[in-house]
Amino acid sequence: MVLPLTVLLRTEKVQPPRTRIPALPPGISVLLMALSQVTPSLFLSGADAPLNGALMSQKGITLIVNATLSHALPAHPGVECLRVPVCDLPCQPLGLHFDRVAERIHGNRAGGTLVHCAAGRSRSPALVMAYLMRFRGATLRQAHRRVLESRPCIRINAGFWEQLLQYERRLYGRNTVRVEPEGAGPLGTDQKQTAPFLFNHDATGDLVLTRFSLRCPSSEPATGRAR
Repeated sequence: MVLPLTVLLRTEKVQPPRTRIPALPPGISVLLMALSQVTPSLFLSGADAPLNGALMSQKGITLIVNATLSHALPAHPGVECLRVPVCDLPCQPLGLHFDRVAERIHGNRAGGTLVHCAAGRSRSPALVMAYLMRFRGATLRQAHRRVLESRPCIRINAGFWEQLLQYERRLYGRNTVRVEPEGAGPLGTDQKQTAPFLFNHDATGDLVLTRFSLRCPSSEPATGRAR
């Protein structure tokens, strides 16, 4: 079952929440290292999988999209590499790359494509969701469901969610993910969690995002997190 998502970015000490955060799936370290198949020719992963030339050959990968600032571009025979130089911070302009990456994936019809970032949890899933909306006719809700089912460890940051919502509105003229104002929903404003993501059931089963302030930490440069 795909659960609605509420995005939290606050770090202050808070009271225990009323809604429990479900544990990540068993074997999370294995999931982070694994190659996750989204479509017959589209894969997601962290930074380790693309270095495995035998695995790339086995899966028919001919295009690697590297959504990191500094992780190496592998030199496998017959494999093109495209770098998306964005770090995993909410204020980073990942949306500027949605069309370019989607078009490259769509154009790579003769082979498979691997989209990866450092852990395969935020940047690369967001890029894949944008592709599914642009060329597979998926809504944002459907794209999220498909990617989450193939890679349960994804945790897209709130800024990238905002950019995906804007992209969906541009493509379809509407949003299929409901966004509530800050402090709305099952958690009160005095009960926000330190965890960056919280899953809750909506009464109708819809995917719901609670909007919170999006900012880069003032003490941390934009290149300071996972690269």
